[in-house]
Amino acid sequence: MAQGYLQVDVVSDANNFPIADANISISKNEEPDTILEQLVTNRSGQTENVALEAPPVELSLEPENDLRPYAEYTIRITAPGFEPVLISGTEILADATALQGVRMIPLEEQGAAQEDIIIPDHTLYGTFPPKIAESEIKTVAESGEIVLSRVVVPQTVVVHDGVPSNQSARNYYVPYRDYIKNVASSEIYATWPQATITANVLAIMSFTLNRVYTEWYRNQGYDFTITSSTAYDHKWIYGRNIYESISVIVDDIFDSYLSRPDVRQPILTQYCDGRRVTCPGWMTQWGSCELGEQGMSPIEILRYFYGDDMYINTAEQISGIPASFPGTDLSVGSSGDKVRQLQEQLDTVATIYSAIPRVTIDGIYGQGTRRAVEAFQSVFGLPVTGVVDFATWYKISHIYVGITRIAELN
Repeated sequence: MAQGYLQVDVVSDANNFPIADANISISKNEEPDTILEQLVTNRSGQTENVALEAPPVELSLEPENDLRPYAEYTIRITAPGFEPVLISGTEILADATALQGVRMIPLEEQGAAQEDIIIPDHTLYGTFPPKIAESEIKTVAESGEIVLSRVVVPQTVVVHDGVPSNQSARNYYVPYRDYIKNVASSEIYATWPQATITANVLAIMSFTLNRVYTEWYRNQGYDFTITSSTAYDHKWIYGRNIYESISVIVDDIFDSYLSRPDVRQPILTQYCDGRRVTCPGWMTQWGSCELGEQGMSPIEILRYFYGDDMYINTAEQISGIPASFPGTDLSVGSSGDKVRQLQEQLDTVATIYSAIPRVTIDGIYGQGTRRAVEAFQSVFGLPVTGVVDFATWYKISHIYVGITRIAELN
């Protein structure tokens, strides 16, 4: 057997604060009572990376393989003052790092019992309904039916956990980037080439932003943004683990989408697995893996399937954040209002994540700010450079918004 890796991140469901000293036990799904590892979270609510057995990596790279290419693990989490959590089916791929997020409900929250989380099969391994074909560009009247006049990356998407007509299915309010990471981790393998992962993430984001831009479901009388049904949208799974390789890519390009000339809306980029289901004119996931292995770039992969007039665009606005990226990286020697705003947000985060040193808020990017940025990058899985690039800037804003409840939906 090969090895994959797992890190567990534990926060309070009440305020997104990290939970230190939570106890984690890990066992195989097949033998849930045989504990393989026992871990304790640090002051950032995180465990160390632990190595776990996984099938050979080749199984996740071969479309004709019928064996499950990942191992499934059961994770139990307990912490004083919180409801215990059980997660069954965390997926460990060889040579990949799985990140299992856990939200724990405080015991004092009346009527908020913690339900067990059961993660179903990955879409490339299990059986799921194929996508119902739609036009990639929506015909909508310019008479108020489109709420948005420009492409905006939303702070939150509302995910309906079922087919659109299922009125009993629950709606989940999910941060946009977390939604994309969840879908990508559910629909492709983190062991695939970086260019393949990037091409698939771009397709997922463009499809999602088309739903946002056209208010597709709200214009049909529904109160959600998108569904978790593979027949209508993407597979999103409540509570599932994501993968570090996918997370890093999403953080780096989350304001991007796919366009065609003279079309305002993001393209509804549909795709299929290319093995169980064929879909001429769409991207196939296994086909994109093969092209990535051949050395094609993300845009070359996308144009191979969608045509040469497909290109990558950038959203005009990112909602729900205090201010936008300054346009250039911030590092030692930088100064001004953007540095001051960075310091204010980073210092607020440091009051909750004590592994990050506090920052002097003076608008000057000195060594103290650099050390705090490096600690932040280490805690949140970004390359540790001490430089605030696009991904770091928006990750700080994302965490800041989460812990200050700026974007709380009542």
